[in-house]
Amino acid sequence: MNLIPTSALPDKTYPGMMITYKVKPLLGIPLLWVTEITHVQENAFFVDEQRLGPYRIWHHQHHFKEIKGGVEMNDIVDYRLPFGPLGVLTQKLMVGKMLQEIFDYRRQKLELLFG
Repeated sequence: MNLIPTSALPDKTYPGMMITYKVKPLLGIPLLWVTEITHVQENAFFVDEQRLGPYRIWHHQHHFKEIKGGVEMNDIVDYRLPFGPLGVLTQKLMVGKMLQEIFDYRRQKLELLFG
């Protein structure tokens, strides 16, 4: 699933910031995904929550911690899919793996960029 913002992002993240993405989560069918930045503590963490998109619930915490030689980044993601038991099955068969691939890709890109 590619996350492509539909417009340029500002230099600073701020509470109330809305980000719209074009995503293709299943079968290449395009969807809009809108998240809102709800909490920001500069150089420590920020939170994005889905306002419109493929999830019933999406709450994503991004945590940053200065360590010797760089910054450690950790994510805490709470999400639920729609469609009750069918959503649970879809999460187990597909979505969990897709999300892991997205975070693995991001980690690899960050390591390439920042070491």
